[in-house]
Amino acid sequence: MHWIDPDSLPEASGTVERFLLNPHGEVDGFVMTREATAIVVHTPPHLEEELTRHVKPGDCVSVHGVKPRGADLLAAVAVTTKDGRRIVDDGPDHAREHPHHAHRKMEVEGTVRLALFGPKGELRGALLADGTIMRIGPKEAEEIADLLVADSKLAVRGDGIETRFGRVIQAKEAGHEMAALKPLKHGKPGPKDKHDPKPEHGPKDKHKPKHEHDAHA
Repeated sequence: MHWIDPDSLPEASGTVERFLLNPHGEVDGFVMTREATAIVVHTPPHLEEELTRHVKPGDCVSVHGVKPRGADLLAAVAVTTKDGRRIVDDGPDHAREHPHHAHRKMEVEGTVRLALFGPKGELRGALLADGTIMRIGPKEAEEIADLLVADSKLAVRGDGIETRFGRVIQAKEAGHEMAALKPLKHGKPGPKDKHDPKPEHGPKDKHKPKHEHDAHA
C-alpha cells in the first residue's frame, strides 16, 4: 500500500493491547482498544522491527488505514506513535527473509475472542481468549468459518511457534473440541496428491500414445 497517501485516509486512535503474529512468527499487526472496543489492525511484516522498537503494549497510537469490505479490520498504511513518530508502509524489502524460529507440534483449546483477517479482508484465523493466535489459509478458513467467530469454542492442532510477542499455531486440524478434530483441506494439492495415479485415469493414460500419434499425423 505504499502508493497510498496516509493523510488521505481516515484516522483511528486507541491503546495497543498486544501484537499479532503470522504463521512465521512475524508481527503483522496488533489489537488496539478504544472505549472498550477491540480493533484488529494489520501491519505488513516488513514493518515489524520499526514497529516493535517504537511501540509497546499500553501505548496510545493513531492509525491511518483502510477498512476492507466485510471484515472487522483496519489495514494500516501509517502508524503514529505516542511520541509523534510516523511509521509508514513504503513497500516491502524484497531481500528480506522470514525469521528463524523453533517450530514444535502444538495443540490448543479455548474460546475465540476475535476473528483475524488478511490485509484484503480475507478470513485467516482467530485470537483466542488466552492470547493464542491461530492461523490458517483463506480456503481452509472458509471450511470452518462458523468456528472463527467471537465466543465460539475452538480446538486446533498444528505447527506452533512461541516468541516474546506471543504464541501462534498454524492449524492442521480443527474442531469445536479436541475430541472432534478434523484435518483441514488445503487450497492446492500437495506433491503426493498431485502425482498419485488414479484408477479412473487408467483408460485415458492407456491410449495416450495413440492420441499423440494422431495429433502429429
